[in-house]
Amino acid sequence: MCSLKQVITDITPLSDEAFAELKRLTTTKSLEKNDFVLKQDAICRHIYFVNTGMIRIYYLKNGRDVTEWFACDRQFCFSITSYFHEVPSKLIIQCIEDCEITYLPKSGLEKASDENLEISRFYRSLFAGSLIGSQLRMESIQFETALQRYQSLMNNNPEIIQRAPLKYIASFLGITFETLSRIRHQLH
Repeated sequence: MCSLKQVITDITPLSDEAFAELKRLTTTKSLEKNDFVLKQDAICRHIYFVNTGMIRIYYLKNGRDVTEWFACDRQFCFSITSYFHEVPSKLIIQCIEDCEITYLPKSGLEKASDENLEISRFYRSLFAGSLIGSQLRMESIQFETALQRYQSLMNNNPEIIQRAPLKYIASFLGITFETLSRIRHQLH
């Protein structure tokens, strides 16, 4: 829980009392590589905090899986549309390493947010960060070349380059495995 508190404090300061209230809501689970955090068509009723390990967020398109995002040590993730609209998720969240995941339930977070201004600020800031990340990802796909996307990933998220399988990285970048291999050869 120590890393969760630090990450939350980095987003917005929380008093010990507010953090204790948040902590009471949470459940932490140890999951193994290939375990699902969220299965396709399940409703996302939590925000997930990856204490340790790495997960991949992806969806299926024409029988192929397409990597949408990665989250690893000390990062949050969730299925945005499913979480807000309470509809079955098209996204799948799966461990690609052994993980320890803290589950923050939507119902508890909303109630705590209504009752505690500090938690409300954290909750809003968390969503703002998620929206900004989604917009930056979309801009990257729309306006950057494959090489620029890879270099950006290398500079901003080197842990993904170091830890994720190359086929997932290629999918995340929206390129073929062969193109990724050419880019990596060109840069190294």
